Amino acid sequence: MGKFLLWLILLVICWPLALLAILFYPLIWLLSLPFRLLGIAVGGVFELLRAVIMLPARILRGPRP
Repeated sequence: MGKFLLWLILLVICWPLALLAILFYPLIWLLSLPFRLLGIAVGGVFELLRAVIMLPARILRGPRP
């Protein structure tokens, strides 16, 4: 909703720029999609490494009451 309100303000102030923004937004979203997927994958690898490193401490701690 906030993006739409900002776009409406831009439309009132400078309508050619607002039309360019609405035309290029899907293209920019498609170009950024692989980087988002890469970020998710790298985050998953870091969480896996953290779990492997913390596993001995969790085993030694024993069961929780």
